Amino acid sequence: MKNFLKLTLSFLLVLQISQSFSHDLKGAIASEDRTPKNVQRDPFRNPYETLSFFGIESDMTVIELSPGGGWYTEILANYIHYPGTLIAAHFNADSDRAYYRRSRANFEEKISNNPMYGRVEIVDLDSSLADPETVDAVLTFRNLHNWLGPQMDGIFSNTYEALKPGGVFGVVEHRAKPGTSMDIMKKSGYVTEQLAIEIAKKHGFELVAKSEVNSNPKDTADHPRGVWTLPPNLGLKEVDRDKYLEIGESDRMTLLFRKPTKS
Repeated sequence: MKNFLKLTLSFLLVLQISQSFSHDLKGAIASEDRTPKNVQRDPFRNPYETLSFFGIESDMTVIELSPGGGWYTEILANYIHYPGTLIAAHFNADSDRAYYRRSRANFEEKISNNPMYGRVEIVDLDSSLADPETVDAVLTFRNLHNWLGPQMDGIFSNTYEALKPGGVFGVVEHRAKPGTSMDIMKKSGYVTEQLAIEIAKKHGFELVAKSEVNSNPKDTADHPRGVWTLPPNLGLKEVDRDKYLEIGESDRMTLLFRKPTKS
């Protein structure tokens, strides 16, 4: 009986903490828990419109692929609460690349220092991500260019396996001009819609819809240092800084895929 009471109290405590740090979507975006420099990117990244387009609900099990420093994680962690779970698929902590290990360690430190991340789990990006057919939605933001080649096939395949039938896969990526070669895509950080859709369909996904919510007609996608020329990186430092600030962040495709339901 005592063990039962302890378990019940633990459950209620977790539930209370979860509810304390959860909001509706607009509240999550407006939360003071967000990093001020991240909030400054909202006009370019349109989180409310983007997550609404993807149909993300607060009680879903969601995987965020390669969350980097956690720009979207801050919003999703505020938004998703019990019985939902946010799974952050980050770089492998044992990677041979020092940058990957540092990035993973920094992310782990970030989420360990705030109870708001109580519904966040971390897995390796190169893992199976989750048990088969247990996930409602998988999201990735500005990452496809990092995966071009066999890695993308592996990630898309694992995403498909983790999703429930009818589950959604939301993709935001820097958009290359039609006909851009693979070599230029790798160098520039821009990926064509055609390639993204082809690979998704190759792994069994169906394209549900496209959105222009993250488009930027000012972006010509032909900058000296590729997409990293634009903010927030500003890869040329002070060279033509005002010009690139005026352009803003990259032109982006926003694609919604779905894992077909079983017949």
